[in-house]
Amino acid sequence: MSRPPILEIPGDDSEQKTSPDNITPTETENLETVAEAWKHVIRDVFSTRTDPNIQTNAEDKRRRTFNNVNIKTTLQSCTNGGGPAIYGDSEVVPNNSNGGGGKTTSVLKPSPSVGISLENLLEVPISGSGKNGGAENGSGMSMMDEAWEQLSRSYVYFKGQRVGTLAAIDTGGETLNYNQVFVRDFVPCGLACLMKTDADVDIVKNFLLKTLHLQGWEKRIDNFTLGEGVMPASFKVIQDPNRQKEVLQADFGGTAIGRVAPVDSGFWWIILLRSYTKCTHDYSLSELPEVQRGMKLILNLCLSDGFDTFPTLLCADGCSMIDRRMGIYGYPIEIQALFFFALRCARQLLKPEHDGKELIERIDKRITALSYHIQNYYWLDFTQLNNIYRYKTEEYSHTAVNKFNVIPESIPDWVFEFMPLRGGYFIGNVSPARMDFRWFLVGNCIAILSCLATPAQATAVMDLIEERWADLIGEMPLKIAYPALEGHQWRIVTGCDPKNTRWSYHNGGSWPVLLWLLTAASIKTGRPQIAKRAIELVEQRLAKDGWPEYYDGITGRYIGKQARKYQTWSITGYLVAKLMIENPSNLLIISLEEDKKIAKPKLTRSASWTC
Repeated sequence: MSRPPILEIPGDDSEQKTSPDNITPTETENLETVAEAWKHVIRDVFSTRTDPNIQTNAEDKRRRTFNNVNIKTTLQSCTNGGGPAIYGDSEVVPNNSNGGGGKTTSVLKPSPSVGISLENLLEVPISGSGKNGGAENGSGMSMMDEAWEQLSRSYVYFKGQRVGTLAAIDTGGETLNYNQVFVRDFVPCGLACLMKTDADVDIVKNFLLKTLHLQGWEKRIDNFTLGEGVMPASFKVIQDPNRQKEVLQADFGGTAIGRVAPVDSGFWWIILLRSYTKCTHDYSLSELPEVQRGMKLILNLCLSDGFDTFPTLLCADGCSMIDRRMGIYGYPIEIQALFFFALRCARQLLKPEHDGKELIERIDKRITALSYHIQNYYWLDFTQLNNIYRYKTEEYSHTAVNKFNVIPESIPDWVFEFMPLRGGYFIGNVSPARMDFRWFLVGNCIAILSCLATPAQATAVMDLIEERWADLIGEMPLKIAYPALEGHQWRIVTGCDPKNTRWSYHNGGSWPVLLWLLTAASIKTGRPQIAKRAIELVEQRLAKDGWPEYYDGITGRYIGKQARKYQTWSITGYLVAKLMIENPSNLLIISLEEDKKIAKPKLTRSASWTC
């Protein structure tokens, strides 16, 4: 199969937008222009490095947190001549210098869930933006340059067009399915292409259309036909010897571990479609009849009537990024957060014509019910843990406090030591008589980005990460799940899975790709110092180790025993994190604002309840 020559991805030093990390009024008294103030901030903040090996006490952490009052006062004084700050809706202005279809200049509306509002972002050049910047890899090439180069090597072409990226370009082992384009793996790749200075939108558009085309295929596993709206887990380009041309071959779970359909693929597809639309300000793609129909098919799978008494989605083990048996069956937080995120994105993109209006009404009702359920029943902090510890069991009627009849003796011992006085998180799973108290990073970060978490809960999640840095971040960010399953529990839950041994792979392994999610959540909550500290850890080893898929060990010290090198989403996870920390306005591409229209549910007795 012939491919066109791979070209180096262009980058430039054009001016980018940013927001302040730390500033005090005394530091800006003599600055006469806003641009000067911002340059002053950037120089001071980005030159400050925190030693990741030093565990700071609570007072040090408080001193490092942001002084919101001082920042707002400074910005008001600089922008409005001492008058009140002007707040308005987000405004997106096309940047004509990009030749159309490129990045846009955004003026941000302060988010209620953000500790520091990303307001009045100005065009200020930042060294290290675009392709350059980052730590050096030992050969004189910057880590960012190497990352862009490795990304360009992973492009997959179909009929002369780039349609995605390989999962990994490691040639040292058996190919398995790492030579395919995975939907979830491509998301950080697509975001990197959208966030770069000269946005590369074509590959994202091609990917969205090709996967949409695959959705329309008949999906059969043995003698069973899957739902019409199921998106593929992955696809690859092969040469058909009979027809003498390139064809696509998709996997809908039939060749996956455990033969489980990917529930998260459809959600990620909708989220990436919204990111593309937000970046390009081009609604022509999302308004195509085929795209509208694709979104409706995905949502109809999730919103169909059934026997459910909860608004959450019932899922099998292995239906998401954790694609092997790990005890996440039921109602895993990762799927529920992605479901909520996709519902809100679809709400923005769906047109009310034809049956769209009725679907939008169903979406609104589900969003309200789902947010209430997750915020109340999945949330765990010190106070709630103490309440569960004191639960009574076998309660009946509408007055029950222990609604799921959770037995307090089922609370694992490690939770009592892990839970700090300051902080909290969404637990892994809630179902009748069962709570999975494990920490899962993807679900918690997605909850923050989608505003499924309340502002107070979002802040508490970041507090927990700071308080338990050694456990959740360690020497190589970031733990996908904590703690690891061991001994008898590992044998029962995983079925003695040799790949998910303790502190490896999905069972407490450390995944560099998750850096972009932590960075986005950190910026959204006004705590970018958390992301910068994690990025510094990644820059010490990731490129030198060959961009591995995951790391093993309690602290993530060792390259994973079966980790592939030059894993594409490890590369792009770093790129997206750097692009956001250098230009926080990029957060808008992947983050949602709090929706004030989401009605607070009015709790009433069921019509079937009688005195």
